[in-house]
Amino acid sequence: MELGKYLFFEPRLSGDGGVSCDICHDPATGWGDGKALSTGYPGSEYFRNAQTLLNAAYYKRNYWDGRMAGSDLPTLVRDQFQKAFSGEPTFGRTLTAVAAFLKTITSRNAPIDRHLRGDGSALSAEAKEGLALFQGKAGCAQCHNGALLSDQKFHALGIPENPDIFADPFRHTTFRRFFRTLGAPYAENYREDPGLYGVTKEKADWGRFRTPSLREVSRTAPYMHNGSLASLENVVAFYDRGGGQHRNKSPLLKPLGLTAGEKRALVEFLTSLAGDPVIIERPELPDYKPRRLGQN
Repeated sequence: MELGKYLFFEPRLSGDGGVSCDICHDPATGWGDGKALSTGYPGSEYFRNAQTLLNAAYYKRNYWDGRMAGSDLPTLVRDQFQKAFSGEPTFGRTLTAVAAFLKTITSRNAPIDRHLRGDGSALSAEAKEGLALFQGKAGCAQCHNGALLSDQKFHALGIPENPDIFADPFRHTTFRRFFRTLGAPYAENYREDPGLYGVTKEKADWGRFRTPSLREVSRTAPYMHNGSLASLENVVAFYDRGGGQHRNKSPLLKPLGLTAGEKRALVEFLTSLAGDPVIIERPELPDYKPRRLGQN
């Protein structure tokens, strides 16, 4: 775990030696970056929201579109690997170390968990009303269920496009190159994020994105795959309208008819899904040291 913590904050793990994991997944901003659209590697303007790493170790498939990806392995300080693995650094050992660290970035002592363990005072009366709405009238639990509060499936909701993706030429260039790299056909013509389709190339998957966990959700604004909804109030209002318009829209979404008080209760409940902040101090990183020629 300690080696994984070091690697997480080590910029020399990146291809240009200047980007560490915490650039986009900062403990101080809920293990995301607090932006609607993130800045990608190596400084490219990206077209999706950087999801929080809180509880990320427990997803079956990572990223909004379910793809899996790796990274290049540069030359690293080797004594930590010798201590952890009794061997040289390898790509597999790097993944193992970072994964061990990510398993420590988990929700802790959330009011909802104390409530489920029988603590009657853990939730306010308004949050309890929100829980009843979450499980009933609002229908949230249809997709946000289980320990992670995610069905880990993919749905099209009709989320409005973030106009910055197409208004910013640098971001739009990243968008087009990304889907061309995935082999998605006619990517230069896309005017919306195709989501899972970019991975599967199946028409039924166009616009579908993985259901995010709702744990710690009050700490991870803005919301949705493109950061287009700025607050939990905006998210609740979006679902109350029955979502947006989309040709593959999930049949689970229907107008809810929530009152103003019910919307407030839902937001109060969603706030109760956050526990103690998970703050980890950045380790002191060693300087580069010269190595004798031939000692690789």
